[in-house]
Amino acid sequence: MTTTVSESAGAIARSGRPGRPDMRKRKSARTGRQGLIAWLFALPFVLVFLVFMAIPLLASFAMSFTDFTARDVQSPLDVSVVGFDQYVALFSDTRFLKSLGVTGTFVLFGIPITIAIALLLAVALNNGIRHLKAFYRALFYVPVVTSIVAVSVVWRYLLQNDGLVNSTLAWFGIQGPNWLHDTQWALPALIVMATWRNVGTLMVIFIAGLQSVPEELYEAGELDGAGTFRKFWSITLPLLRPTLLLGAVLISVGYLQFFEESFVMTQGGPLDSTLSTAYYIYEKFGFGNYGLASAASYVLFVVIAIASLFQFRALRSKD
Repeated sequence: MTTTVSESAGAIARSGRPGRPDMRKRKSARTGRQGLIAWLFALPFVLVFLVFMAIPLLASFAMSFTDFTARDVQSPLDVSVVGFDQYVALFSDTRFLKSLGVTGTFVLFGIPITIAIALLLAVALNNGIRHLKAFYRALFYVPVVTSIVAVSVVWRYLLQNDGLVNSTLAWFGIQGPNWLHDTQWALPALIVMATWRNVGTLMVIFIAGLQSVPEELYEAGELDGAGTFRKFWSITLPLLRPTLLLGAVLISVGYLQFFEESFVMTQGGPLDSTLSTAYYIYEKFGFGNYGLASAASYVLFVVIAIASLFQFRALRSKD
């Protein structure tokens, strides 16, 4: 009896505690090998990210605190650190302040209009239109996959003084303005074009969100006497908050950086009425004011970050 108990205790001791450290070592070694293999697979991307993104970003941030210009390219040792002088100069520049105002107006009107039209189209395609759904989805999405430069060139011809838009208005006895050369109409024309081009992206996102709403909720709403508008307001919109957040963030980042529309269609004019912040940065780089342009780039980055944070707080789930 005593021998059996002793042998059992010895077996438990041999198979228990002394074996656990070895098992942990083997598991740790296996985990280390797996981590090493994962890093080896990720190494090409990490190198590309460091060389082409992280290092240039850090370099441009450092450049924003210097007076680096085109004349200093051949003699970078002559560059002086000026601290926040470039940022002070930016906010003393009336053209930069105007570019912020133009960009803010573009975003303030462009985002709600684009979201509203995209949501209306998504609801119509998801519920109202029963035939040729795939055709209409592709039709509204075609502008998204079309080159923005090509789209801008076409719209420039449509909106010129004797273009198709004014010719159509003339049929109804309406004298159309010189859209792209009128300070009152140039920016609204760009907003309309940007809305037309980007509404397809949000429409597809919203359709995906609408299809995830359970039908049982609508049926329960009908039993409670809810009409179409009430079901949309009380069921669809609350459940679409994450989808609306995604769409709003995506479209706002693009609109805050709008450049091609202004570059191709108006060159920032007339009288800087379509001068976006991105176009202002492009001009400063073109003029060789690299330090000032870098500072303007990081001001725009901060604006985008603040706008995104505000949208996350406003549209985040209430759960």
